[in-house]
Amino acid sequence: MYSAAAAAASPPRRDFISVTLSPEEAVGAGGYNNSKAWRRRSCWRKWKQLSRLQRSVILFLFAFLAVCGVISYTALGEPWKSLTNKSLDDQRTKPEVPRLKLANPAVLPAPRKADANLGDYPELPPQKQPKMPHVRRGPPNLQIKAPWRDVRLKTQHDTSKVLEEPVQSDKEEKTEKSVISWRGAVIEPDQSTEPPSSKIKEPEKPSSMEAESQKEPGKCLEPGAVFPFAVPINERQMAVIEAFRHAWKGYKDFAWGHDELKPLSKSYSEWFGLGLTLIDALDTMWILGLKEEFEEARKWVADDLVFDKNVDVNLFESTIRILGGLLSTYHLSGDSLFLEKAKDIGNRLMPAFNTPSKVPYSDVNIGRGTAHPPRWTSDSTVAEVTSIQLEFRELSRLTGDEKFQKAADDVMKHVHTLSGKNDGLVPMFINTNSGQFTHLGVYTLGARADSYYEYLLKQWIQGGKKENELLEDYVRAIEGVKKHLLQRSQPKKLTFVGELAHGHFSAKMDHLVCFLPGTLALGAHNGLTADHMKLAEALIETCHQMYVQVETGLSPEIVHFNLHAQKGHKDVEIKPADRHNLLRPETVESLFYMYRFTGEKKYQDWGWEILQNFNKYTRVPTGGYTSINNVQNPSNPEPRDKMESFFLGETLKYMFLLFSDDIDLINLDKYVFNTEAHPLPIWMPA
Repeated sequence: MYSAAAAAASPPRRDFISVTLSPEEAVGAGGYNNSKAWRRRSCWRKWKQLSRLQRSVILFLFAFLAVCGVISYTALGEPWKSLTNKSLDDQRTKPEVPRLKLANPAVLPAPRKADANLGDYPELPPQKQPKMPHVRRGPPNLQIKAPWRDVRLKTQHDTSKVLEEPVQSDKEEKTEKSVISWRGAVIEPDQSTEPPSSKIKEPEKPSSMEAESQKEPGKCLEPGAVFPFAVPINERQMAVIEAFRHAWKGYKDFAWGHDELKPLSKSYSEWFGLGLTLIDALDTMWILGLKEEFEEARKWVADDLVFDKNVDVNLFESTIRILGGLLSTYHLSGDSLFLEKAKDIGNRLMPAFNTPSKVPYSDVNIGRGTAHPPRWTSDSTVAEVTSIQLEFRELSRLTGDEKFQKAADDVMKHVHTLSGKNDGLVPMFINTNSGQFTHLGVYTLGARADSYYEYLLKQWIQGGKKENELLEDYVRAIEGVKKHLLQRSQPKKLTFVGELAHGHFSAKMDHLVCFLPGTLALGAHNGLTADHMKLAEALIETCHQMYVQVETGLSPEIVHFNLHAQKGHKDVEIKPADRHNLLRPETVESLFYMYRFTGEKKYQDWGWEILQNFNKYTRVPTGGYTSINNVQNPSNPEPRDKMESFFLGETLKYMFLLFSDDIDLINLDKYVFNTEAHPLPIWMPA
């Protein structure tokens, strides 16, 4: 045996064997013979000798070449198809009228039970569309296209012109010849409609380019691409986009997913805990073309918006903001996610109608499926129970489930029969048990009654102008306004709408009443008498003066008008409790309607002044806008630290539309706005 030391000292032995083969033997033993089997073994040996990196590079190159081949084949296939189709079309002997295949036609069928009987009410004569020589109209569309655009701002506070390329396809140019104009509406020849299905309607598949720009806005173009538009957006619209982005920045940074932003404290407040600001702003982002913001908001709706929670919500507010916002966004985007969410919240709101009178309760627990009136009364406000119809009717039309429309229509039919009205004017409260008006003798077009009058007209328009009870109630109410609530102030003789309490007239006018000029103009546009437009022109001047006669150029929540001339006094008087401003939209809303129907530039200028004053007195540097307590103190307007959801959902949306010269951007012959500025389609008869 070797010791360990000896083994370590002696070197290891190595044995070698030498073998010599002749070439013939090598070949015969299986050496190189140029056979296929030999070549395969040789190539595999060479492949195995390569490093892992080298093999990976080679595989990547092969994969890259394969992908390029597929893409090239696809790119060459489309032109070949178009050439083939063109040759087939040329062979046809009889020319056809070109048709537009749209993703979500705004001309939609009426609900099944729409009343086709016009009754004794005379047929309204068609009204001529006002001439707007400065308006440039693009190719006619039955549906607003997704206005995604590449918007770049030089700085956070300065706006710049948007870069656009007005490109129009040959197909769009040809369709202009086949479109007829009637009352400003665009009607396509050979148009077909169909009754609502009993099943939920899936969005129709659009054709090629519209499918990209409308159905899948997030995938349509690479970042930095520019969308073609018939009418380029202008610098005032750019200013609105910048204001929206500034407000959105504050919401995203400090209140994401919550109801409302508190911009000064960089926090948030909750009302329902359902992301009210985000949902209210969805269709605004779509209309403004804010692609990135819309996509991140959509992701939140898909991942985080849950209605199955133990929370009480107000039926009216959740209907106009959440249900209305989801339905509008579904129609503009074609994304079925929003329809499914709308159906969910719609079903959860239905328990509110389980009352003895079928007049709904004001509050619903959307998690438990229970409803109740306010704790201090069994009354609901008239505006709340009669301003949910547009949304519930549209939900029935889309889903084929009649329960939504029936519940909402039953309320209107019941209110139509009630006593206690004064020449069409209604009291502010209604009892959910008895179904009767309460607090009789008080009439206003302000809070608690305002949108009742608005929805009378808009339901009539939405339903194809067939439900004449609605129209009769609206016309009668406007006559009641003229008879009981109209007065003129001193010294400028401004026409205003006051209030009536037990026979006593009050020269008090809420800013909320400034919805009325726009509603009157909408009625006149749809064939009502010309004196409605004259009254609209007088009232919008009054609403304008509610801004310009105030030190900050912003209207207070409530004004009182002087009925008698007094030296040193203006028409408008403001009480200390009423001098706050909540960033409300009503005046801007009416300015939009007035400009759209008359083309008078002064309405745009008035809106521009309001936007500038919002920026001057309500803008918070770190993001967001805030309501203020004192519109009479320019040096210290006393910010309230709250940005209402309607600032993004209504005020800035109407601003953007007001500054647009494209009357097809939310065409008012195809859409009707709910009271939260969410556009819903007008139904056309089957």
